[in-house]
Amino acid sequence: MSSGAQTLLHICTRGEWDDARRAGERRPESLDAQGFVHLSSPEQVHLPANRLFLGRTDLVLLHLDPDALGAPVRWEPGVATDPESMRFPHLYGPIPVDAVIDITSYQPDVTGRFAPLSP
Repeated sequence: MSSGAQTLLHICTRGEWDDARRAGERRPESLDAQGFVHLSSPEQVHLPANRLFLGRTDLVLLHLDPDALGAPVRWEPGVATDPESMRFPHLYGPIPVDAVIDITSYQPDVTGRFAPLSP
């Protein structure tokens, strides 16, 4: 991605973020299992949140500077139920702690569902 690219997001628990800070990087299981780390844009982060974390209240969003990730980011299809044109950013390496520019809590609504974020 080039300079000026939008902030990318990664969903994890507060405990996983604490572990990443100690290690200097975040290496979720998907990196070994699939070869990449799942990321999202602000407009689409609610989709994986609702698929994978419905009702969870211990989540944070890591706001990432794409220019500081240090590994390729490829925009690729998500799951079959996503709109055909929708692509998700996949990071082909760990998330360096230094690439995290903000951390925010990500809470579901009263029904347990997550809402889209504003860009």
